[in-house]
Amino acid sequence: MAKDRYAPKPLTDIMAGLNNRLSAYAGKSQALDKQQVLLKEFLGPKLAEKCRVSNYRDGTLMIEAVSAAIALKLNYLKMDMQSHFRAGGMAELGQIKIVANPQATARLSPTADKPGPAGKPGPAGKAPGNSRKMSQQTSDYLNAIAASAPPSLKEKLERLARHGKK
Repeated sequence: MAKDRYAPKPLTDIMAGLNNRLSAYAGKSQALDKQQVLLKEFLGPKLAEKCRVSNYRDGTLMIEAVSAAIALKLNYLKMDMQSHFRAGGMAELGQIKIVANPQATARLSPTADKPGPAGKPGPAGKAPGNSRKMSQQTSDYLNAIAASAPPSLKEKLERLARHGKK
């Protein structure tokens, strides 16, 4: 009789497959952490916070930089960096590729400064956007300027000045 492909699988079979993949991900993550430590040792803390090891596959180390200027600087240091990684235990390292990825800034910045979901304040309690307030003195200056301004500009200056009185 043919095996029913729609029959439920035992949970142990499903978990065995997941455990293999999870352990592979954990191993890859630990290797990338070790490579990030080597990168930080080589570059120093200031420059290392502007880049990260993104992948290592087939003897090629991929590094993301937050800007093209940082990527250019890293490209100048590439040969020395490769020697440092090889001395740190990565003898099979063949090449280093450096890419500029402005979105890497979000991954490299601390999570306390990021706003939460739907624009709500993040973990640090800060509201997103501009938090500057207009002073009463600035509001008074705008009203003084509005007094001698043409009618179309006068209305806009007065409306802007009202924001300082709130």
